[in-house]
Amino acid sequence: MRVDFNVPFDSEGNISDSTRIEAALPTIRHLVEQGAKVILASHLGRPRGEKNQKFSLKPVAAELARKLGLPVIFLEGCIGPEVESAVRGIHNGSVVLLENLRFHSGEEKNDPEFCRSLAQIPEIYANDAFGAAHRAHASVSGLPVLMEEKVAGFLMERELDYLGGKTEKPERPFVVILGGAKVSDKIGVIDALLDKADSIMIGGAMAYTFHLAQGFEVGSSLCESDKVEIAQKALDSAKAKGIRFLLPVDHLIAEKLDFGAGSTGEMRVVEGNFPEGWSGVDIGPKTIELYKQEISRARTILWNGPMGIFEMEACRDGTFSIARAIGDNVESVSIIGGGDSVKAINLGGFADKVSFISTGGGASLEFLEGKLLPGVAALG
Repeated sequence: MRVDFNVPFDSEGNISDSTRIEAALPTIRHLVEQGAKVILASHLGRPRGEKNQKFSLKPVAAELARKLGLPVIFLEGCIGPEVESAVRGIHNGSVVLLENLRFHSGEEKNDPEFCRSLAQIPEIYANDAFGAAHRAHASVSGLPVLMEEKVAGFLMERELDYLGGKTEKPERPFVVILGGAKVSDKIGVIDALLDKADSIMIGGAMAYTFHLAQGFEVGSSLCESDKVEIAQKALDSAKAKGIRFLLPVDHLIAEKLDFGAGSTGEMRVVEGNFPEGWSGVDIGPKTIELYKQEISRARTILWNGPMGIFEMEACRDGTFSIARAIGDNVESVSIIGGGDSVKAINLGGFADKVSFISTGGGASLEFLEGKLLPGVAALG
């Protein structure tokens, strides 16, 4: 079973967010209850094809055992005679976690020999790793081609249902909230959703590129000055299609940003031009109220990307206000589209108030753009 246990760790080596582990539990439990030997395979980080204990999945095995309430056998490798022998020797209903697939260069290269080595272990292949489904890697798209029996796990099914079905034929109004740093990362999603959404709201640093497109100065804010034309085309397209395209009407800005110290210096709310040297860090209070009103009317909500630098306490009001507004709209289908939005919804304590939290960052974006994901295509 391909899972996505690419979880973040804090400075002390503890797992700081176990969302992806928890998301795989229903499929694992179901397989255990059916008496299967469940062999879990995942990647972690970027070890670049070499064994590196910093990226070992051993701590994940311990966390999974706690969450599952069952023993989890951890194997030091992921292919080879020793792994095959160990798998043959375990009882039905057992759970095994293999070591990091990316300790082998063949994983990311989708090497045929590495695929064949992986194929020696299972009789049936299940993919529950939506977060890796956009990667044409051995365990994602190469291995399933070699397997006679291959299925999607429960998480994969839910991801495709919510990000696909629920946004393809949404209950209306369908409101989309997009944040994050770069217009270039989200323009494909914006273009695709302009044909589906009733309104789109923009926040995060990408809003400053749109602010430039409107003819305003943005000081020292993070933006893409070379993407102003792309931003303007999106605005023009939304107008032509009759889509409400909402941009911040005011901004929280900071005089000095020090990410290391987590400090901002003096802060103020502005409309229009930013003073020279100041940086945008969050949406302003008028924008928060405007966006909350739009969210309250929605029946389908898709949120991807924070409204500001939510990791810093002084700059998180916009992001947390959006999260709270989504949670308060109990009549809507609410979908959190992966990445930093998941961190924000968990940090704010609103995770149990939304309909679905995607485990895919890049995979969510590519799927929403309408791209065929290799991991999905390989399941036939």
